[in-house]
Amino acid sequence: MRKLSGSASRPDRGRGAVPIKAVRKKPAARSGKPDPRPNGGARAGKAAPRQVGRSERRRPDKTLQSGHYPPVDAGVAASRGKYVYCIIESSEPLRFGSIGIGTEPSEVYSVHFKTLAAVVSDAPLEMLDSTRENVLAHERVNETVMREHTVIPMSFGTIFKTREDIVELLRSAAGAFGDVLNKMQNKLEFGLKVLWDRDQAIREVETADEDIGRLKKEISGQKGPTYFARMQYGRLIDSALQAQSERYVADILDQLREVSVASRINKPIGDKMIMNAAFLISRDQEAAFDAKVKSIAGRFDKLTFKYTGPWPPYNFVNIRLKLERA
Repeated sequence: MRKLSGSASRPDRGRGAVPIKAVRKKPAARSGKPDPRPNGGARAGKAAPRQVGRSERRRPDKTLQSGHYPPVDAGVAASRGKYVYCIIESSEPLRFGSIGIGTEPSEVYSVHFKTLAAVVSDAPLEMLDSTRENVLAHERVNETVMREHTVIPMSFGTIFKTREDIVELLRSAAGAFGDVLNKMQNKLEFGLKVLWDRDQAIREVETADEDIGRLKKEISGQKGPTYFARMQYGRLIDSALQAQSERYVADILDQLREVSVASRINKPIGDKMIMNAAFLISRDQEAAFDAKVKSIAGRFDKLTFKYTGPWPPYNFVNIRLKLERA
């Protein structure tokens, strides 16, 4: 994840720190749900966030979801299944090493149907806990694969009973997978969260807005009840802060539009966050996007930018799969 507070520095994949008040790095996974892009979804093994101006880069939630899978019989609950990390285009058998989920990292390999391949590893046929270790392993595999392939990321915890079930998945959804892989070819996702110091923003509004400033003086000077004055003051403050934050977000999005393919705005988290967005970037535009984020962070020295990536296109792929047995 990269934090940018009017400047930035980013411990990115194989890259040195960037001399700015921003750091690009990937967010640490939490226990519970993965934090991916995006919002949410925890990603592992990714570049650390970079801090620009006041910012950090983070990844949004995973949007590729698998719907219904073959039912698991109680008698085979302890047997082995196939954990699926992502879908790629490849007709050649592939092995990615022992980097998969498990106390002892499992071997990751591919299962094929024509030119499509699922990247999988053997795993217990049971519900997996979204522990930090498991989420990081899931993300580690996707990051490794995406270095050489365009990926369709699967949701954390996607497990099939058999190899044949995975082949059937690839066969039945071949058209949808092919279309998405074509559209996501050489595309990466980056997350950008923008935060501000709310108390400082309120002080600035009180100074700039005459009505708000007058109300504050009246409230502080009154000795009796000030309930209605405080209510009016609160409404005016909220309205002014909302307008100011919207201006910031519109300005930032406008500047990033020229170096991104698409963007998605997610709901901000907490009072300090005013923007929570994911951007789809062409691989050949990564440096330009990086430079633009740093430039913007340098302009807004009162904002903090949390900037993370690259990730698989979690926020820009939405496939719901349903595998049914005859």
